[in-house]
Amino acid sequence: MVTKADTRPALLMIAGFGDDGSMFSALHGTPLGAAYRLIALDLPGFGAPPLEGPTTLASLADVVAEKSAETKAETVIAHSVASIIASLAATKPDSPLNRILSLEGNLTPEDAYFSGTAANYDDPSSFRAAFLSRLAESADESHILSRYRDVVTRANPLALWQLGQDARRFSKLHVPGQILIASAHVTYLYNPENCPRASLDWLQNHPIDRIILEGASHWPSVDRPEALSDAILSALRPKTTKRKPR
Repeated sequence: MVTKADTRPALLMIAGFGDDGSMFSALHGTPLGAAYRLIALDLPGFGAPPLEGPTTLASLADVVAEKSAETKAETVIAHSVASIIASLAATKPDSPLNRILSLEGNLTPEDAYFSGTAANYDDPSSFRAAFLSRLAESADESHILSRYRDVVTRANPLALWQLGQDARRFSKLHVPGQILIASAHVTYLYNPENCPRASLDWLQNHPIDRIILEGASHWPSVDRPEALSDAILSALRPKTTKRKPR
């Protein structure tokens, strides 16, 4: 049986630190899912088999660039530290990515409040145990954090540790927000209540399209999928200019 080709534009989605593509599942039942071909990418070590070499922002950016070329996706939704990965992927010569929808992506070193703690540990197992313990303290009070912790338990410990360490190194050498806005057209989607003061100050001082998601958690695709769908559709809607009357 011949099926009609899906002509909807592709929209690539990559999860943040320790998470996988399941964080975007609820978006498939929204108007965004009807308008776009949503492609949730499980990164190596985080839902997909780990890389043979080190798991770094740059090595994961290669994976994202390859997937964007394969799917012809020009737009990516990138959560948290994945915004750095997306910004690096967008600069690859063969990547068609030209637009990044950043879900509370890293703008300043202070945003690496999960990933950056890996630098405090000498081996993957000790970091994994400490990180899961930290999440457990809040997971009982939040189904959002409980879901996240469950996903992190399935992440590859070495990949988790290596990525966290690299995110800390990167943020010491660069301002993530500057890399982000230099790489593609960016729309920043966020709830100010979730963001560190340094990142809010950075947003105030830099020209970047932004949409506030009132009341959303750090994982808006999980707890506010309809609101996030509306915000993304608004961001992707072609801008029209009014003609001056003659």
